[in-house]
Amino acid sequence: MFKKILVANRGEIAVRVLRACREMGIPSVTVYSDADKTALHTQSADEAYYLGPAPAIESYLRIDAIIEVARTAHAEAIHPGYGFLAENTQFARACEKAGIAFIGPTSAAIELLGDKIASKKTMTAAGIPCIPGTDGAIAEPEKAHHVAQEIGFPVLIKAAGGGGGKGMRVVRERKELQSAMKQAMSEAQSAFGNPTIFIEKFLEAPRHIEFQILADHHGNVVHLFERECSVQRRHQKLIEESPSPIVTPELRKQMGDAAVKAVKASHYTNAGTVEFMVDRERNFYFLEMNTRLQVEHPVTEMITGVDIVKEQFNITAGNVLPMQQEDLAMMGAAIECRISAEDPENNFAPSTGTIQEMILPGGPGVRVDSGVYKGFTVPIFYDPLIAKLLVWAPTREEAIQRMKRALYEYSIRGIKTSIPFHQLVMDHEKFVAGEYDTTFIDRVLKKIEYRKHYQEIAAIASAIGRSLSDRRAAAGSPLSREGVNPWKMAGRKSMMRRM
Repeated sequence: MFKKILVANRGEIAVRVLRACREMGIPSVTVYSDADKTALHTQSADEAYYLGPAPAIESYLRIDAIIEVARTAHAEAIHPGYGFLAENTQFARACEKAGIAFIGPTSAAIELLGDKIASKKTMTAAGIPCIPGTDGAIAEPEKAHHVAQEIGFPVLIKAAGGGGGKGMRVVRERKELQSAMKQAMSEAQSAFGNPTIFIEKFLEAPRHIEFQILADHHGNVVHLFERECSVQRRHQKLIEESPSPIVTPELRKQMGDAAVKAVKASHYTNAGTVEFMVDRERNFYFLEMNTRLQVEHPVTEMITGVDIVKEQFNITAGNVLPMQQEDLAMMGAAIECRISAEDPENNFAPSTGTIQEMILPGGPGVRVDSGVYKGFTVPIFYDPLIAKLLVWAPTREEAIQRMKRALYEYSIRGIKTSIPFHQLVMDHEKFVAGEYDTTFIDRVLKKIEYRKHYQEIAAIASAIGRSLSDRRAAAGSPLSREGVNPWKMAGRKSMMRRM
């Protein structure tokens, strides 16, 4: 095993990887920018090295600086986390060239699977169902018109070299196609340095389901079952759960086999995620493969008992996977809510500032992966994700109730967070019934619901306050008005009524 590992990331994912290092007795190193001098991950590592100014391009995206830190600290391996350089082919190659182990797939695998056109061709050749569309890049409007007419509108224009919804446009009519292509190409060039686009059939109201895989260097591949990731906003996942409410044992077997087949076809090693779209008839199609540790990997850890980060270490060190597919089983149900520094009442606008108070939820079956603490100033330079709240329970129904309880306990003051959004989702009849898809937020969760929710609590708080005041006046009570918090009582009363 490695004598020292460098974690080239920040926030909750850096803290999570550093914890795995400590549990395995491996000395750890991390890096930080000006904005993260007092960040939790710098306090969690055995050593921390300064990278540069706050903007990521001048710090966390500096390949040369990170390699130099690894050499200076005598780190034998680098874990990239997710985001930043995690799926950067040049970074993986730089590690290989420097003789530093990259805890992830090879640079060749990243390059192949990072190109959506190349990966789609690989999967088609392997017999894995893919969404109908072009089999290569497309730039000429006339050719695009022909393809769109052939597969039928609506169609989806996608960037070949990236993800996260960037360089993506839905086109429902021929007259919109040329303009949408120009916009997608421009956005793709700006975001990924690659303007290449392609066209696929747009699936109406699909489910987004992914399979976690592990593959060692000895030809062994297993999947760790599925995660449902259909609660999304602008193609960004907000809530994940496992098992999926719609996946039957038969469908799970088919999709799991396809995921393993995809890994073998691309000669992939380490941890990764094969993502599928599932239509209304339960037909599934390969979407893409993420060549890194996913944000939502703890969902899988909670239902399988497998520590995915530790397995990444072991695979990179050349060890054989300690499990076969028949050894793995799903236990209970797990849900993850991504807690972000955003204001859900204001179109999820970023919310930065100092965290004045933070009370974390606890109790049976609750896990919080956090990168912040009371007194920490959330910077504006990075992804707004500050923590992940997860729960496990024997059944999905119990997991939802446990998540509602955990969200009720979770308190962060000083900044706006997405906690109110998650409370609304856990209360929504469609989510509770498992009847949701990727259009769920746009269709059924409107801004007015937040206002209605808070107005209801405010009315209850006001009524309680008046009632308490009247009772004290009638009884001549010496108790001060500050002795009871009507807002807290209202929140409890409202929660109990909703449950």
